[in-house]
Amino acid sequence: MADALRLAFAGTPPFAATALAGILDAGYEVALVFTQPDRPRGRGHKAAPSAVKALALERGLAVLQPVTLKGLSMPPIKNAVDVLVVAAYGLILPQAMLDWPRRGAINIHASLLPRWRGAAPIQHALLAGDKETGISIMQMDAGLDTGPVIARAIVPVALRDTGGALTVRLAAAGAAAIVQTLAALEASGRLASHPQDAAAATYAGKIGRPQAAIRWNDDAATIDRVVRAFNPTPGAFATLDGATIKIWTAEPTSGSFGTAGAIVGADANGLLVACGRGALLVRELQRAGGKRLAAAAFLAGHPIVAGAAFDAISG
Repeated sequence: MADALRLAFAGTPPFAATALAGILDAGYEVALVFTQPDRPRGRGHKAAPSAVKALALERGLAVLQPVTLKGLSMPPIKNAVDVLVVAAYGLILPQAMLDWPRRGAINIHASLLPRWRGAAPIQHALLAGDKETGISIMQMDAGLDTGPVIARAIVPVALRDTGGALTVRLAAAGAAAIVQTLAALEASGRLASHPQDAAAATYAGKIGRPQAAIRWNDDAATIDRVVRAFNPTPGAFATLDGATIKIWTAEPTSGSFGTAGAIVGADANGLLVACGRGALLVRELQRAGGKRLAAAAFLAGHPIVAGAAFDAISG
């Protein structure tokens, strides 16, 4: 049996914190944790630590929060760190950081590579209507999620999955997969890997506000996937009489309902909005600065009559 591994970890959101917790609970020593700087969060916009930092401090781990990795001098523990485990860190690692551990860097990526390389694989899997996704444990190289794959774990996509629900399941699968990978490395001293088929690669670019805007000319099933993919963040939205309305939960309905964006029904069951094909029954929604409300409560405070229409967005 090889010597016990000593690790470093790089990650930021709850997805990564789940992996770090799994590694620590499995008994591995983590010498150093990298995470992004504290960011303003919540209604008060006060600086708050990432999920990874909060866990690391709770477990008594050393933490570094560089604003940038360009020109970063690696801490003088090179020969003591075997592997750098990376999960949703949010910064591109320079070659010096990849070369820092004795056995390189291993990434926990939330897709079945080479499908959905990039920053937002979970949302893109939902937007595309994929029936399954998963976790890839990958040996990192200088490319964008291009390194050889060490292990994969398939995770089915449920019919009504949201980005949040799927992320939780993928995080658990990622934690289990990295612990199994580290155990195999510790036992044998090596890891088999397989190169990716670059010709089969698809890319999951960053998600921003423009991607979350609902385009009512799309069919109802497509819009439904947008709503679910961006729940909870950044949140699918539309505008009604110039006011931003975030749509949290909805259901697609088949049929012919008239002009896209028109509200053809508004009652306690929800707002029925015509789409390019079919309609979307909006069950939970939220005005900017307001609370997330069921349709009945929303309409009690903000009456909407049938015949009103959401503002059009082209494209």
